[in-house]
Amino acid sequence: MSALIWSPFANKEQARDAATTLLRENLIGCANMMPIDSVFQWEGEIEQGQECGALFKTSADLLDQAVHRLEEIHPYETPAIAGWKCDSAAAATAAWLGSIGQPGK
Repeated sequence: MSALIWSPFANKEQARDAATTLLRENLIGCANMMPIDSVFQWEGEIEQGQECGALFKTSADLLDQAVHRLEEIHPYETPAIAGWKCDSAAAATAAWLGSIGQPGK
């Protein structure tokens, strides 16, 4: 089963650094980064700004470990990180993500 993790970063470099770490540690198979306009509440104030959103692709078996590791390396003091298992994925995608972290894969 496949899983996804979403998290915003201050910029593309931070998102890429986190993705590279998770890839090197065999916790994800891919990350997609995109510019986003964010509007959010922080410490009682409505804030807005430009961020870089990252969508990390992994296996369901690695989801909790990848979320925990992302929380450790994320540069934000209180990062927004959400992970979920996919109900459906293309067979090739599910096989690819299911092989992450497996010996010989």
